[in-house]
Amino acid sequence: MKIVVAGGTGLVGRYTVAAARDAGHEVSVLSRSEGVDVLTGSGLPAAIAGARAVIDVTNTTTLSAATSTEFFETATRHLLAAETDAGVGHHVALSIVGIDGIDAAYYAGKLAQERAVAAGDVPFTIARAAQFHEFAGQLLAQQRGPVAVLPKLLMRPVAAREVGEHLVRVAEAGAVGRAQDLVGPRDEVLVDVARRQLAFEGARRRVLGVRLPGAYGRGLASGSLRGGPDALRAATTFDEWLRSEDRPPGA
Repeated sequence: MKIVVAGGTGLVGRYTVAAARDAGHEVSVLSRSEGVDVLTGSGLPAAIAGARAVIDVTNTTTLSAATSTEFFETATRHLLAAETDAGVGHHVALSIVGIDGIDAAYYAGKLAQERAVAAGDVPFTIARAAQFHEFAGQLLAQQRGPVAVLPKLLMRPVAAREVGEHLVRVAEAGAVGRAQDLVGPRDEVLVDVARRQLAFEGARRRVLGVRLPGAYGRGLASGSLRGGPDALRAATTFDEWLRSEDRPPGA
């Protein structure tokens, strides 16, 4: 079947596209380089025509609740409108485990996205996953100097490759409203993960952990982002990922 991947050039998107093609599906990638913009709706009708499923892994980098909410609501509105016109039978949205009680900062946008998908006319599945193994490296890369300050975060990180494969299976299975959550195989602490990555790469940097204020900080430190006992457990541990080809060179 034809599967459209919105955000298909990003981290999870690339793995989703690869998994869908490996499974024998026809894949269309929505990207600005191809003249498709989910924030304006430009190019969407032609790109989505003939699709049976759309997997949305679009993302924005912000800690602003307003910015995050505007991004995800706008992208979802345009995607669902184009899907309705094209007769798409399944919309899959990637979200994050354990965010129900953290309606703040970036997570406010993800919750708004979930509400918009559930209120739409297209049959849907919301597929929540834990933070990716790449998350610590992304945060480290955003800071310069010998010291990095990271938030206190209890997590069960998961390989982005396994998330992409999971999303394809969810798309194939048909709309169920809410898929089983996907988390990593082990409990981790973000600061510890970051220190192990730096040690593996031979980088001399000190990592400090701080508890962020407000609902967002409390949520990160609460352990809710580890997911519940009924979540699916992915196979790849963080340390296995470090030694794999999936770790970005020089990350």
